[in-house]
Amino acid sequence: MHNEKGELRTRLLSERRALPAEARERAAEALAGHAGALAAAAVPVGEAGAAEAGAAGAAGAAATVAAYVSVGAEPGTRPLLDALRARGLRVLLPVLLADNDLDWAEYAGPAALAPAGRGLLEPVGGRLGPEAVTGAGLVLLPGLAVDRRGLRLGRGGGSYDRVLARLERAGARPVLAVLLYEHELLERVPAEPHDRPVDLALTPSGAHRLG
Repeated sequence: MHNEKGELRTRLLSERRALPAEARERAAEALAGHAGALAAAAVPVGEAGAAEAGAAGAAGAAATVAAYVSVGAEPGTRPLLDALRARGLRVLLPVLLADNDLDWAEYAGPAALAPAGRGLLEPVGGRLGPEAVTGAGLVLLPGLAVDRRGLRLGRGGGSYDRVLARLERAGARPVLAVLLYEHELLERVPAEPHDRPVDLALTPSGAHRLG
């Protein structure tokens, strides 16, 4: 199983690196538009319920999106982050901890990102704790591929496996979407019993329902 996952990761990473810069830029702009539309549909009321979706709810769980800052050849999220923030949404970004778990902080614009370990960019704002993600109505996840069952192939570090497990333990039910290039939506990826499915693949052509 691990060899199968490793070989697939190697191939997918190589294909990403081979994409021309122009194609990556077009994909990032398209993803920004689709993510904005998805957030508008997924986030306005959320788990708090309509009775609590007034002015207070607009700044709480019902208006929160958890996202991430793309690195390298990943599908670009910079336009997406600014598009979500321009809609008045609260955007949470991950902060990698020493044990590979994720803390979270609010995105306050490109100037409030700082270089971190492993080539990452992280928000400089106050840390909100690993449980902060459970208040999001939409969670955008990185990945290398996802299959039609909704099973995601990550890089193997386990950070987002912990996020998905934390959401499940908390009884949180945000919309879970993986950001990918078109060719990374596969019929099947190698999976293990602990792998948890996501709801959508978000590619430059739009949102694809899974499961």
